[in-house]
Amino acid sequence: MRTIFTAISLAIFLLTSCKNESSSLHDAEIKEIESSLITSIQVDGDPSVKYTIEERMDHYKVPGLSIAVIKAGKLRWAKGYGIANNLDHKKVAVTPNTLFQAGSISKPVAALSVLKLVEEGELDLNENVNTYLKNWEIPESKYTKEQKVTLRKILSHTAGLTVHGFPGYTNDESLPSIIQVLNGEGNTPKVILDTIPGSIWRYSGGGYTLMEKVVEDVSGINFEKFMATKILQPLKMTNSTYEQPLPSGLETSASIAYNRRGAAIVGKWHNYSEKAAAGLWTTPTDLAKYCIEVQEILGGKENGLLSKETIELMLTREMERWGLGPALQWGGDSLIFSHGGKNEGFTNELLSFAYKGDGVIIMTNADNGRPLINEILHSISTYYDWGIKKTTKIDPYLTDADQLKKLIGTYKYNGALGPVPDVEGDFLVEVYLNNGKLRMVDRHGYFNWTLVQTKEFEFIEMDEGIEIMFKYDSENIVNSLETYYGFLFDKIE
Repeated sequence: MRTIFTAISLAIFLLTSCKNESSSLHDAEIKEIESSLITSIQVDGDPSVKYTIEERMDHYKVPGLSIAVIKAGKLRWAKGYGIANNLDHKKVAVTPNTLFQAGSISKPVAALSVLKLVEEGELDLNENVNTYLKNWEIPESKYTKEQKVTLRKILSHTAGLTVHGFPGYTNDESLPSIIQVLNGEGNTPKVILDTIPGSIWRYSGGGYTLMEKVVEDVSGINFEKFMATKILQPLKMTNSTYEQPLPSGLETSASIAYNRRGAAIVGKWHNYSEKAAAGLWTTPTDLAKYCIEVQEILGGKENGLLSKETIELMLTREMERWGLGPALQWGGDSLIFSHGGKNEGFTNELLSFAYKGDGVIIMTNADNGRPLINEILHSISTYYDWGIKKTTKIDPYLTDADQLKKLIGTYKYNGALGPVPDVEGDFLVEVYLNNGKLRMVDRHGYFNWTLVQTKEFEFIEMDEGIEIMFKYDSENIVNSLETYYGFLFDKIE
């Protein structure tokens, strides 16, 4: 299938459209960051090749993205790149005001609703969550005899509740109610408790959906209205909403979603009943306001959205590297709160230093946005000396061309892990040599990899660090290859 745009047309369009709403005061640093992307995997001894954002967008088939950078507690710059959509062959540029689906970045912002109700005396983080629920509850079991499910555990993904994430619904599908989602009457299994609360860390979008119901039952209003009046408006996040589906009046401001091949998702995007877990529409600039509010409160701001004590509690490690909403890590000498986001056709990252006043939010309108985000984060971190997102250096395993030639051929996915989305018939990949380097390309537009040999039968691709292992039969003839998550391809030619 042809991609939604060609390299030539994209480059021309970007040159004329991506320079929007960024301060001329910071043009020099923006240009340096934009032109200093390198692959996440670097071969020791080889010179680093620098790419522009536009070149890597074309490489990864990412039609559009938006960036906001925070420095010294202020929005330093924000800029859009590429296209939000090209429906009817009319290219609409991404600007800093273009709406993207936040995916799971919805969760740390949604967690503020619980913390707000705690401060208002309506909720207790350590109370049995069934105390607050109406029309639905977690059944008593051998697990609840040991520990109860609490909001503290739900926010930190330690409650023991199931359902990792949600695929969303197409625009021609009706949305189930929150109770239907919890009961498994939508397109995901029932949310259940299958272990002792607090005994393990396990990411749970199902838990955040239950949290959403708690907020509605206690406040007496629907979740999107609570978030709008109690959280988003006070933070001046004026380009954000938890309404699902997106109100028709905002559709012209929203980016459509694109798959890994750069093709538009059928129906423009998916809708999400699970608002707290995945339902936020927003911009990097609005998410920067959330980050800055947290930073300012920690710095002593009075009359903020929440108290300093509550924010410090939010950023206290519960289990693994998780607080009450955000993920936690240390970068350089400072605490970082962060979260990734992945909905159908959208891939995003939020990263903010708690006490240094720095941060960055990157939102893309593509399934294949993750490796590009990593490269942009590395460029930004290098420029501002943040000490995060360093590249991985590898020592290549030296072998002769005759050995590499034995790997050349066509390989067919054996289907053991289920069908590949949007692929009819066989999923085929070609392995070939190009200027002495081994390449692996599929026929369906999903990837185009350069492979570096690390061991006799093992390789790594340069973009995401995905490992590939070639397998041999008893006669030492290559008969298959295995890649990430156990995908196995049999050699057919």
